Amino acid sequence: QVQLVESGGGLVQPGGSLRLSCATSGFTLADHNIGWFRQAPGKEREPVSCIRGNDGRTYYTDSVKGRFTISRDIPKNTVYLQMNSLKPEDTAVYRCAVGDFCGTYSSGYTGLVSISSWGQGTQVTVSS
Repeated sequence: QVQLVESGGGLVQPGGSLRLSCATSGFTLADHNIGWFRQAPGKEREPVSCIRGNDGRTYYTDSVKGRFTISRDIPKNTVYLQMNSLKPEDTAVYRCAVGDFCGTYSSGYTGLVSISSWGQGTQVTVSS
């Protein structure tokens, strides 16, 4: 049974940092692509970052490049999202997912596509 469980969210001041975790089970992390998405109140869900299963290559949406880092610990079956220099506009529910493809596409979309499973999400609030 595929499961993804996020943790690590919370309240942080602007300029601060948080590390989100996505604990996975039911599949081999090294063979699957994992992505992070976020959804702020009143806004559509947007991709944040993804990491390819076969080679560990990472992708980021423009708004988080240079501030967020996605990584994985295969023995621990966990994917992380290190978020630095947080801004109020980063406030959202963050969810991880497993999908068929991870990359940058001609449409301009960068992230995970063909999602097969989602985590429940963790709230990140950036506020002073």
